[in-house]
Amino acid sequence: MLTTTAAPYRLERAGQTFAATVHGLDLREPLTEETVGALTRDLAEHRVLVIPGQRLSHEQHVRVSRRFGPLDVYPVSKYVVPDHPEVLTISNIFKDGQPIGLYDGDEQIEWHTDYSWKARTSRASLLYSVVASETGGDTLFADSTAAYDELPEAVKQRIAGLQGVHSMHHLVETERLTNPHKAPLTAEERERMPDMAHPLVREHPATGRRSLLLGSMIISGIVGLGRAESDALLRELHDHATADRYVYRHQWREGDVVMWDNEATMHTRTPCDRLVSPRLLYRTTVLWD
Repeated sequence: MLTTTAAPYRLERAGQTFAATVHGLDLREPLTEETVGALTRDLAEHRVLVIPGQRLSHEQHVRVSRRFGPLDVYPVSKYVVPDHPEVLTISNIFKDGQPIGLYDGDEQIEWHTDYSWKARTSRASLLYSVVASETGGDTLFADSTAAYDELPEAVKQRIAGLQGVHSMHHLVETERLTNPHKAPLTAEERERMPDMAHPLVREHPATGRRSLLLGSMIISGIVGLGRAESDALLRELHDHATADRYVYRHQWREGDVVMWDNEATMHTRTPCDRLVSPRLLYRTTVLWD
């Protein structure tokens, strides 16, 4: 059992991984400054915090999330909760032939960092499970900080200063190859989500630690490199960063809230058969002030 100085909850490491589980915290109750400060420190240290046993309304989800910073509104309006535009619906449940929320297909594995396509990436995300799949649909979190720390020095020198192009258009078109339910971006959506170049190595605004900023589908290439060299380098970095020793696997239970640091991790979902294992989650995304 880990301990956090003055924290009004108990902290337990999630197995042998970097993540931690928070015990004894009811997110329906208003969070004190003390609790917000403790969670902020623990998130910076562990990158992923699991807070089980919650029963949140959308209002409560938004209220808790806002304690950590301003919230963003997902750019595709059909996936957000009515009257709560800060809350994104993520689900493989279909109604009238269409998914009721963001749905990336049953088999797709897409490592990413939330909002890496923006000029300023997001601070954190809070994902709340309402319907947990019985089989599959786990979330894998990769510790991009440890992955960078353990790169060979020659690789660190090679990638210093290089930038990856994060493209929502590239991501969606790649997804459409295997997911017939994925609609192409509209002209208006493409205008609101232009391609964005980010360093492959970033520095955390709060901790100062360096980490890798990658993505298995969203990065269309590396600025200044040819296609073959770019693809090979991205594949090398991705294989390293998603090695088992850097990954925490979260098997969802109803009532779980998982909060993660988008400046230090990336994540993906494991395959899940929607006809066998429905899943429904709600996500808020915290921005930097």
